[in-house]
Amino acid sequence: MLARGPGAGIIGPMGLYGRYVLPRLIDLAMRSRDVMAEREKLVPRAMGTVLEVGVGSGLNLALYAPAVARLYGLDPSAELERLARRRLRHVRVPVRLIVGSAEAVPLPDRSVDTVVSTWTLCSIPDPARALAEIKRVLRPGGRFIFIEHGRSPDAPVLAWQERLNPIWKRLAGGCHLNRSIDRLVVASGFRITEIERGYTRGPRPFTFLYKGLASPVE
Repeated sequence: MLARGPGAGIIGPMGLYGRYVLPRLIDLAMRSRDVMAEREKLVPRAMGTVLEVGVGSGLNLALYAPAVARLYGLDPSAELERLARRRLRHVRVPVRLIVGSAEAVPLPDRSVDTVVSTWTLCSIPDPARALAEIKRVLRPGGRFIFIEHGRSPDAPVLAWQERLNPIWKRLAGGCHLNRSIDRLVVASGFRITEIERGYTRGPRPFTFLYKGLASPVE
């Protein structure tokens, strides 16, 4: 599983890979049948003014329901943003794509009703700061929808995640295999209202998913 993040800015021998090759690998990996099936379960539950953190190549864009009035799509990769623009013709809601960091969301306080994050928190350099920004921009009663891969509860799988993590981060744009997504969300001031954890198809170090909804604690 690939994830966006600082890999888009890798320098030296990885520069061309990080800027041009990695975004296309991300797009390919993230539109597999299994991944799209997971998106289809939760993304349509977004409503109102929506911020998608890590919009990537725009694979969620066509899944938003008519209940969405406006969508902001944020991603640090300019190359992925260009890929997302190609999918705008299939989108039923007004969209503004923004190249920028989840750690400094360029939106006012309490300005969105829903934040969506899919396969994104794994690759953000400072996920706690990003979650603080998500909480800041959510209105009271807003919802945070997330689908993320991360830390397995099974010791043998976790051992492999720890072994693979250093090289995987370099190959996959800063993606971490071993982040405890639910703990990060709760520690950042959210109350998880729905959660499902478990493996999807594929090698287990890469496929333990956290899928759910959370609300900011006021």
